Parts: sequence; structure tokens; C-alpha cells
Amino acid sequence: MLNPRSIAGQVFLIQFVIVVLLVLAAVAAVVLQAARDALALGRRESVVAAQSFANAPGVAKAFRSPDPSAVLQPKAEAARKKAGVDFVIALSTEGIRYTYPYSGQIGKKFVGNIGPALRGHTIVEQAGGPPLPAGRGTDVQAVVPVTDARGRVVGLVSAGITVKNVTRLWVPQLPLIAGAGAGALALATAGTSIMAGRLRRQTRGLGPPELARMYEHHDAVLHAVREGVLITDADGRLVLANEEAKRLLALDQGELGRPVHELGLPKEITRLLASPGTATDEVHLARDRLVAVNKRPTFPDEGRGGSVVTLRDTTELATVSGRAEVARERLKLLYEAGVRVGTTLDVGRTAEELAEVAVPQLADVVTVDLLDAVLYGWEPTAEGWRQQRRVALGGDHMVLPVYPLGELITFPMGAPQMWALRLGRGVLEPDLKEARGWQEQDPERTRKALELGLHSLVTVPLQSRGVPLGVANFYRMGDSPAFVPEDLSFAEELAARAAVAIDNARRFTREHAMAVTLQRSLLPRGQPEQEALEVAWRYLPAEAGVGGDWFDVIPLPCARVALVMGDVVGHGLHAAATMGRLRTAVHNFSTLDLPVDEVLGNLDDLVVRMDSEEGAEGQEGEGVTGATCLYAVYDSVTGACTMARAGHPDPVVVCPDGTVTWLDVPASAPLGLGGYPFETAELRLPENAQLVLYTDGLVVDRRRDMDVGLRGLHLALEGDGERSPEEACQAVIDALKPAHPSDDIALLVARTRLLPRSYVAEWEVPSDPAVVPSVRARCTQKLREWELEEMAFTTELILSELVTNAIRYGSPPVGVRLLKGHCLICEVSDGSSTSPRLRRAAATDEGGRGLFLVSQFAQRWGKRYTPDGKVIWAEQTLDEGPFAVPTLTPVDVLLEQFGEATL
Repeated sequence: MLNPRSIAGQVFLIQFVIVVLLVLAAVAAVVLQAARDALALGRRESVVAAQSFANAPGVAKAFRSPDPSAVLQPKAEAARKKAGVDFVIALSTEGIRYTYPYSGQIGKKFVGNIGPALRGHTIVEQAGGPPLPAGRGTDVQAVVPVTDARGRVVGLVSAGITVKNVTRLWVPQLPLIAGAGAGALALATAGTSIMAGRLRRQTRGLGPPELARMYEHHDAVLHAVREGVLITDADGRLVLANEEAKRLLALDQGELGRPVHELGLPKEITRLLASPGTATDEVHLARDRLVAVNKRPTFPDEGRGGSVVTLRDTTELATVSGRAEVARERLKLLYEAGVRVGTTLDVGRTAEELAEVAVPQLADVVTVDLLDAVLYGWEPTAEGWRQQRRVALGGDHMVLPVYPLGELITFPMGAPQMWALRLGRGVLEPDLKEARGWQEQDPERTRKALELGLHSLVTVPLQSRGVPLGVANFYRMGDSPAFVPEDLSFAEELAARAAVAIDNARRFTREHAMAVTLQRSLLPRGQPEQEALEVAWRYLPAEAGVGGDWFDVIPLPCARVALVMGDVVGHGLHAAATMGRLRTAVHNFSTLDLPVDEVLGNLDDLVVRMDSEEGAEGQEGEGVTGATCLYAVYDSVTGACTMARAGHPDPVVVCPDGTVTWLDVPASAPLGLGGYPFETAELRLPENAQLVLYTDGLVVDRRRDMDVGLRGLHLALEGDGERSPEEACQAVIDALKPAHPSDDIALLVARTRLLPRSYVAEWEVPSDPAVVPSVRARCTQKLREWELEEMAFTTELILSELVTNAIRYGSPPVGVRLLKGHCLICEVSDGSSTSPRLRRAAATDEGGRGLFLVSQFAQRWGKRYTPDGKVIWAEQTLDEGPFAVPTLTPVDVLLEQFGEATL
């Protein structure tokens, strides 16, 4: 780099001179600019300091004092130090100094022009004077007048800065300029060093003689070899072509420098030369010669673009090349079949994918016929081979008289399709004009097909695990060559791959149908008899497999109804079976009339136990990983709704005016975690309000998150509180149902009803057996008001026994409540938690028959616990029906209790 004879040395020397000149010019410019700026700054600061001191309070008065120097000297020195100037001088109107930084100069004549100041003007000038603290030199000074109250000039003030002091403003910039110059010189050195290194790399360390000799050898080799060589640059222009390349491609010298697509080469060779990829022994036709082409990048490790192409005359390899191309295309088609066939678990769609892949690479028209048993997921049998249903058509079938989609086709025994099924291998019909068995299928259709150009057929069986599923028919027409045995082998391979996918789809269809059937059998079939709620629901299984979503409406005693909505984690038969077990458990817990939190607690224990049992059996992947559930109990007498949820989405209430409210039910852990308590929430629902329960499949989908789904649910429910539950269900499903649901959807809408207050009678009973007759009397009166006199005797008997037991064995307070709905309900409450038990009394027992009589005359009876005690209830039907009152009279029942002792 330091050699002045080298290119790098010369460049470095020029850069050094330029940097030095730039530094000198920068120093001169900075000095001049700093001097100019410093002078302007000094003039401005001098004027400000002089005017500030001249206008200071007491200055004008000091000039008229007997000894102005004594008064003004300390003030002037203080002002000088504060203002940062070199001097502040007070002068008389004759130019005599009253103040000066050095006291020896006081009383002497001021050096400068004071004429304008005596006329009331400010003057700024450069002048030299006596020594100053800043040193000798020309100073920049300002002279201003001092006036009294009448405007008369009583004195002068001069302030200034020496030129020597001002020059300090530009001196600090010299190191910065010098540093910048040094940096620029360092960059120039580094740049020259990099350039020198690049020159060494680009010339590979060779000098001019070596480079010239290398070029001569390169030229000799290019024109001596019997392979064509082409070099293109990054822009796709032809840079070099040797004599052999020009001969093979018919190029002339004027083609150099032109883009490859303007050379008039064959299309395939032009595409190869213009593409950025590589090629190895690709055979292409160039005029009447077959040329093997190899292509590599010119600079493979640098990514600079450009390529080197070699051409070799391989005309004698034409036959081999053709076969290799056919093999390559068929391997590519098999790969596409593996990727494109079987993308779904739908039998019909899989057959369509087979037809789409085979056209036009293998055939012009493809038809796929499957056994009906395969479409429904059943195991096919040999008895149904003759009848197959057309499920897929591919290619130019619109111009041919082929069977349409969905039509059931009956094949004759001599048809190629039947031969293929019986033999278990493909059948080749190279000339359909000679295929008698194919023509027997439908003479009229086959005649028209032959007239339209259909001429060759390959039919292969679709079979998996040795079980035939159907046949695939490959046709060629028009100018396409007839099928050959190699085509038959390839069609069999293609059909074998498709048959596996079709069989997988068939088995999935069967399992899906079984799971859906099982799940639907475990869900409610119809609405139970109850009057507390008007209920409607929807259940939609997932496309890919059923899940564990379930819901239930369970009538409870005393005009109450339990609503359940749950979701078992997972899909398939195992999830459906688990759902059935949980639904049965909820029914059992509801029969016990447990509080809502205890129901969820028992369900949680059950899920934990189920998971432990299945884990102990070693069924990997089949364990219950959890479930969510919402359990609510609605009381139509009070309108109270008590609910709790275990990991389930919040319920929704639609008020009669159409407003939508999300209920803030405390969130508890999902079922299956074990050991976590469940919180309850109780609220009052107005009459005709709609309670909406749902599973997460309604609001969560692969294309939307839960927030979007909940917003859509809100919009679907909002605004119309007069809709029936059935209409509300349909509106929600229409708004939120995804096109392809990936999870089950369960939705339940319940409209509340309230039992009329006129159908409710309740009163408190003192803890005295003597009041039992009065209770019976009030009961009879109320039944008379309800026009139920025929039930008076039985109701009195039931109520008498229940009240007597509450007074005798319970604790106060004792209460009685009668409810008239679809049945007559008698309730007796007390403050004790002692549970009554039904037993058969012996003939000699004096007691123990009360509950037995209640069970005989009531449709059903039971107990439930409350926070204040318990309630014993009994129901009686109001009309004849499946739960009608027994035909035995009360007297017969009483006599039966005493047996022979009563005789």
C-alpha cells in the first residue's frame, strides 16, 4: 500500500493530500468564523454590560456626588465581575475616568470616541488603552450615556472585552478538527487496505503477466474441447459461447451480449438457461440433435449470479431418455397421489381425489365405483360386487354418455370390472371395440362412447387388506395412445394407494356412525313432564368425531327443575361412554335432592375414580383427563335459581325486554382435579326470562376465539325477548354454527315460569299435636277452593301423618305448604335434620305405619334438606294417568296393616 508505484499506493497518496487540504481549509474557516462570531459576541456583551450599569439605580446620582470615584469604583468592579467583561469604566462628560480595574488609571483621560455618547447615542468601537486584567491588546468597547431624570447627560459608561480574551472561543475547536482529519486519514488508510486486499483476492495473487498467460490458456481450452460451453451473467445475458456451443445451438458471434430469450433457442433450453436453478444431464432437443445439458452457478460460494452451461451431443441416447422421462413422470404422479389422495376421512371425497390425480397424466376419463357397504362404513362382502354406486368422475366426461354420479350400476358377470374383482388384479382392454364384456354392460351407451372416441380401458380393483371396496376405471380417448401393460401396472399401484385411503375413510365412517349413535342414545330423547320451564335444545356432533357434550332437564320435587350442561374432554367412543356415565350419575345425585355444590363434588370424585381405574388398567391415551359441568336448580314457586359450574362457560339470561345478561357464576376447577370446593350462586329470575346454557363448541372454533364467539352469541340473543325457546335455539345455531364444526355443540334454552300465587298455600304450625285437626281443616278448605274436594280425605291423611311426625320427632319451626300444579304437592318442614325411614310395622307394633300410608296414597314422596332443617314432601296426581292413585281405599290399606289382629 505504501509503494507509490502500485495502484493502492497512488490512491493512498491522493487521499492523504486531500485530507490534509481539507483539514487546513477547515481550520482557516473555523478561525475566521470564530473571530467574526467572537467580535459580534464581544460587541453585544459590551453594550449589554454598559447599558446595564448606566441604568442601574443610583448611578446617575453618583455622578453628581462630591466624590464619584469613591461611590462608583466598587460598583463598577462588582458589575465587571458579574457581567464577565474585562472592564466597566465610569467617565465624566469630559472623558475623565472615575473608575478602572487598576486604581492608578483613575482620573486619566479615556482612550476612545465619546462624542456620540454625549449626544445621547451608544457607540461601539475597537481601541487600545491602558493595561487590563486580561492583558494588553485591542479591546472591543461600548460607550453609553448616563442621563438624569430630565434626560440630560451627566456621565458616560464604557464596558468592553479585549481581543485576546475573545479569541479563546475558537481555540477549543482545533482538537476536534485535527481529530476529524486523523479519523478521515484512518478511514482512507483502511479503505486503501481493503481495496488492496480485494485486488489480491480478485487476481488470486497473480500479476499482469500471469493473468495474460491464463487468459491465453482459457481461450485455447474453450475452443479445443468437444463440449459446448455457455456462460451467462446475472441478468441472463449470453457472455461467452465456444465453437461447439455455437454449432449445437446454431449461434453466431453477434449473439453475445443478448438476453437468452432473444437467441431463438428451443423453449425448454431457453427456460433452463433463464432459470436460477441447476441441471444435471437434462436431455433436450436442439434442432435435430438431443443435447445433454449441465448447468451450475458461475460463483457458487458468492451468490453473484450467472451460470456456466455445458452441452453434450447425446442423440444416440434418445430411446433411453424417453423411457427415463416416462419413469420420472410416473414417479412424480405417485408422489402426488400420496400427497393429494386421502386428505380427508370422507369416502366420496377420497374417490374424487383419485380421479383428479389420474387426469390427464394417466387417463382422459376416470370413474370410481364403490360398493354401497363402503359408503356406509360397513364391511363389504362378495355378494354385493355386481351392484356398485358411482361416486367420482374425472376428466372430459361431459361429452361421453357415462353413468352420472350417485347412480347404482349393475355389472354383468363378463364385464371387465367383475373380472378385476374376481381376479384381484387389473384388467387391460387396449381396444374397446373388441371388448365384448364391456359392451354388454349397456350397448347403447358404449356405442355412443366409441363414436365419440373412447378406445382404451384399464380397470383395477380397489382393495385393502384383501377386501374389495370397488373399482377404478381409466379411459383414453381421441389421439391418446392405447394403454399398454406398463400402464396397467402403474394403474394398479395408484389404485392400491388410493384403496388404503378409502378403507381408512370407510372405517372412520363406521366408527363415527357408531359413536354418534351411542351418543344420541345417551342424550335425552324427549322432554320430561314438568311445568317449571319451557325448554328447547340443539345438539350438533363434530364432523371429525363425536365428543362428550351432554345436557339434561331433570324434574325435581316441589315444582323444581334441574338443568345440566357438561362437556367431557376428548372425542370418540370413549368420550361418549364417559358422558353417559356422568349423565347417569347426575340423575342419581338429583334423585337424592342434593345441593348443587354437592352434586358437582360427587361428580368430581366420580371422574377422579374413573381416571384412576382406567389408568390402573394400562389403557394409555384412554384415561379421562377431565370434564366441565354446569348444574342449576330452578324453583318455579319462588323464581330462585341456584347454580354452580366446574370449568364451564358462564350461562346467559335473556330478560323479557330482550336485554342479555351474562351471569357471574363463580368459576370452579373442572371435574377430575379432585379436592377443590365448588361455589354456588343464587339469583331470582323474572317470569318469561330465558336461561341459555351451552358448551364451548358453540363459541370456540379454529377460525375464531372465544371473545368473538361470545360477542356473536350476545348479538344472536339480544333484542327479542318474546321468542320461544325453539326460535331462540334456531337463531343462535344459524348465527354461530361453523361450516365444518370441529367440536360438538350443545345448546339449551329454558324459559322460566312461575307457579301462580293462588296455587300456593303455606302456614306455620305450632309444635303441639292438638293443632293437627286444625291443619286438616285448613287443608280441606284450600282443596275446596281449588275444586279438589275428591282428594280431601287422602290429602288430610297424608298431611296429618307428616305433621304429626314433624311435631313428635322434629323440632320447631314446623311449616306446611300446598302446591297445585300438574300434581298436588304437600310439604311439611321442620328444623330437625333427622331423616325419616320407611319400614313395615309388625302386627303388634303401635306405630311405624305413618310413612307407609303416605307411600301408599302418594304418587311419590321424599325428603330434602334445607339450611334450616328438612322438608318431607308427597305428590298426588290430579287426573287418571300412568301415575294414578291406587285403587285401594284408605280403609282397605289401614286394615291390611293390622292383618289378622284386626279381626
